[in-house]
This record gives sequence, structure tokens and C-alpha cells, in this order.
Amino acid sequence: MNEHAPHIGHSAPVIRQLDEAAINRIAAGEVVERPASAVKELVENAIDAGARRITVEIADGGKTLIRVSDDGCGMAPDDLPLALARHATSKIDGSDLLNIHSFGFRGEALASLGAVGRLTVTSRAAGHDGAEIAVSGGKVGAVRPAALNGGTIITLRDLFHATPARLKFMRTDRAEAQAIGDVIKRLAMAEPQVSFTLRDVSGGGEGRQTFRVDAETGDLFDALHARLARIIGRDFADNSMRIDAERDGFHMTGCAGLPTYSRGAAVAQFLFVNGRPVRDRMLIGALRAGYMDVLSRDRHPVAALFIDCAPTLVDVNVHPAKSEVRFRDPGTVRGLIVSGLRHTLAEAGHRASSTVAAGTLGAFTPEPTGARVYQMDRPSAQARAASYAAQAPGFSEMQSSYSARAEPEPQPEAAQTSAPLGAARAQVHENYIIAQTDEGIVIVDQHAAHERLVYERLKRQMDERGIAAQALLIPEIVDLSEADCATLCDAAAELAPLGLSIEPFGGGAIAVRETPAILGNVDARALILDVLDELTDQGGSDTLRARIDAILSRMSCHGSIRSGRRMQADEMNALLREMEATPLSGQCNHGRPTYVALKLSDIERLFGRS
Repeated sequence: MNEHAPHIGHSAPVIRQLDEAAINRIAAGEVVERPASAVKELVENAIDAGARRITVEIADGGKTLIRVSDDGCGMAPDDLPLALARHATSKIDGSDLLNIHSFGFRGEALASLGAVGRLTVTSRAAGHDGAEIAVSGGKVGAVRPAALNGGTIITLRDLFHATPARLKFMRTDRAEAQAIGDVIKRLAMAEPQVSFTLRDVSGGGEGRQTFRVDAETGDLFDALHARLARIIGRDFADNSMRIDAERDGFHMTGCAGLPTYSRGAAVAQFLFVNGRPVRDRMLIGALRAGYMDVLSRDRHPVAALFIDCAPTLVDVNVHPAKSEVRFRDPGTVRGLIVSGLRHTLAEAGHRASSTVAAGTLGAFTPEPTGARVYQMDRPSAQARAASYAAQAPGFSEMQSSYSARAEPEPQPEAAQTSAPLGAARAQVHENYIIAQTDEGIVIVDQHAAHERLVYERLKRQMDERGIAAQALLIPEIVDLSEADCATLCDAAAELAPLGLSIEPFGGGAIAVRETPAILGNVDARALILDVLDELTDQGGSDTLRARIDAILSRMSCHGSIRSGRRMQADEMNALLREMEATPLSGQCNHGRPTYVALKLSDIERLFGRS
């Protein structure tokens, strides 16, 4: 019996009180999982102390040294021993755990770090002398005088020396250093008015600076935009949309990348709640749902979103690492993110990312030439017009059998080329429209562009007329657990406008009475289970809408201009004008760009004219 159940013995187990050192090491395992966790706790303490300049130094991926220096308010000598005690904090008084305005509040970080490493705290507050205290393996030393101008310096050496088994689970120095850099970058996004510096001092000496951002100036949006440009990249700043939305006490700001500026993995999604970096499945699911109609499944959006609300509307005391949150009304937050993103994407209109043009230029391989002896100046507009008129008869032999056909332009040139997508000048390979703008040229994929236009038209018609539902001759009964049944019934009001009508059928069963007519013969049970899985995992479901949109997308694909169809000049220009007036026309239904814009200066550079 005992061989198969080793936890069952002949004698009753004895309950023992663990000593203080063991308690601290167990608690430290929850707070400090790896060097990056230690850096996060220490930097958050520096931010809470009002620091405007924070420097982090690490060695060997943070395993042998972590030093965090700040210019915050500092601590008085008498406060140092208390700062190292468990559950001692200046952030809250303990009367209200739902009204938290700071990063830290649990009072566990310094005590946990001192329990598993060698910790030294040097600090000086205004009006006090500098002081220092050390703790190693949970044993606290005496307070000693120290020389310091102001602020706090916390030095952590030999992390996990008191729990050597944890070291076996650490990754390589490079991987741990990368994780530390990621933590600092996320905190730097949350605090654009603070300067951050990360330096790797492995091997001694000054080391090398691996990350640095100086404090940004300007209003909230300008400072945040500049900070995101420094961290995520200038390309993101140039190809992102500013977001500002509000709903029922929740305010969302930040930047979201254009659909054509996406990634192959979810590595550039940054979410913050009241300034705190979080990793929340519901928020990530809402971000994905906001881009559902403009990205294929293998692409991921790039975004930095900041959700602000009253502290009483969100519980941050869910996990000791404080990376998880729980909202009082998650449906409102999810709706804010989805609707805010979709509204912003619609306002972007036909805009596409500039990186598409950069990639196109990179694909060109101009013929290598020798030293340039003579550079002809670019002729004026009048000279070009006269030259074209003189050369026009020479192109009279171009017939419709040619792949590249130039069509006459009936409208004045200025009225067309000044438009965002310019005036159509030719059709190449019966699929690509070449248009001229004031600044260069635009290459349009006629099938992809018209597919998006037809798709948006179908969606507008469906939203205006509603989604027709077909009643089932015999209602489909789906047996579920009582909890799953309650989850679906709570969402019944949201599913009804999409053509799916459900109602409780007693016990844990539900009856499906109507399904969306556009889906045709559908497996109601499978559809219900898919919706339930998404509701359980993300707090909301877009499965049904996604299926309906997929049908509309398929219809738009078959009803759009096909590749190989020759278009007249008025047709091409009409397509360009409709693209300019239609939201989301910068990408097709699958997330690919519908056009590429090339500046004249870039084209001239390809030919060595600049």
C-alpha cells in the first residue's frame, strides 16, 4: 500500500513551526524567481521613492552582482533595519488593500533578497547622514555610517547563495541579462520622465552600457511617443497610431502599430495597468481581437497600451510578483480595448506602414556602375512636359497586347496627383496599378485592394441590416457543466445580435434555437464549445464574429476584381479614390499591404541620381 502511496505512513505526521530563516527563504521563492525579478523589485522601489535617475549594474547575468542606484528620497539611518523586516513598508498602512497607488506595497522585496543573497543597503535622506546596513542569508548586521550625497544604493551579491539548488534552474548569463533588460525597458515605458541606465560590469571595471534612455520632456503623449521610439524603435513610432479612449471609468492611452507593421510572434506587446507592467491573458486576447479583422493568424500586432482607472476597480494583490491583475469589471476593459483599437484603425484609413516601401526598395538590385563622371540635373516640370509631348508619337505602337499599358488621363494632372494615392498612369501584368503622386509613385495590387473594399462594403451592409438568424427545426441540446452553462447564459445577450440564440434547458444543458443564417448548416455543438472555450480563457468571445467575417471575406474575394483583368484609366482612378475613402484599405483581408508608396528621392537614389 505504502509503495503506491508514499505519503501515507503508519504514524501521524507531526506539525512543526518553521524557523524564521526557512520562512523567509520560502517567501523569497515566490517574490524572486530569477535575477530579473530582483531587478524589477529594486527598480520599482526606486521609482516609488521619487527617483528621476536610476542606474542598474549587473555582472554574470545578475547572478553575482546587481547594483541599483537612484536619486530618490532616501532613508534615514533609523529606518534601515525596519526596511529589511518582512511586511514592513511605507507605501500603505494596511487599512485598504484595494486603494494602492504605488508599485510596491507588500514589504517583502528587501527581506526576500536578504534571505537568499548578500544584500547591502546604503542610503541618505534629506537632513540625515548617510548610513549602511548589510544582511546575508537572513542575518542582519548593524547600521554603519556611509558616505553618500543622497538617494539609495542597493547592492545584491551572490544571489541564491543561501539556496544553491535554485542556481541549477538559472539560464545562461546572456539569457538572464536579456530578461533584466526586458524588465527595465518595460518600466522605462511606464515612466518616460525617468532616466534609466543598464550597465554590464562582468569582469570588473566600468563595463559596457547595454541600455540607456534619458528623461523625456513635453506632455504625456509626446513624452510617451518619444520614449517608445527609443525603446521599440523609430519604425514603430513612424508606423503607429496614437490611442486615446475612455469607457465607464477606464481610460486607455498608448500607441498601436499599423496592421502592415506586425511581427511573426507576440514579442512586442506591452500592457500596463495604472502604470504597472502586467502580463494578463484577458488583455492580450482583447488586443488580438482588436486586430482580428486586419491580421492573419500567423501575424501579431505591435502595441503599447496603458489602462488607467481608479485603484478600487482593479486588484493588484493577486500574486507576489504583482504581474497579474484582476478587474472588477473585465468585460468593460475588454470592450474598451477592442473598440478603441478598431476605431483607431478605422481612422487610419488607407494608411500603410513605411516599412513596406523600405522592404520594396531593398528588393531592388540596381546594375553596378563604375565611377560617375557626369550627373545630369533633374529637369523642371515644364521641361519634362515638353519632352513627353515630343516623345508621345514614338509610343503609338503600344497596343493592348502589351503587359504594361499607359491609359490617357482625362482629368487635370494636378487634381489627380495631389490625391494621397495619386493618378493612375499604367497597369502592369494586368494586376498592378502604377499611380503618380506629387512625391513619387504608388504601386497598387488591384485584386487585394478591391477585395478589402468589397469586404468593408459587405460588413457595412450587415451592420445596417443586422445578421439574419435561422431557426432550427429541432433545437440543439448541448450538455455542459453548471458553471459552463452559467458562463454561456451570461453572454447570451451579446451572442443574440450575431444570430446565435441560446437559453438554459435545465441542469447544465442549454438549448440552441437559432444560428446565423450566413453560416449555413453549422455544427451548433462545436460552435458553442468554441465560444465557451474563448469566454473561459479570455473573458469574451469573437469566435462567432470571426466565422461570419470569414464568410464575408470569402464572398469579397470571389466578388472582387480578379488578377489578369485589364482596367481602363477611369476604373483605376475610381479604385484609388475609393481606397482613400475606405477605412482599413491599406491592407487586404489577410493582413498583406494593398499598395506600396515609393518616394521620388528613393527612386532617384536607385539610379544614382542623388
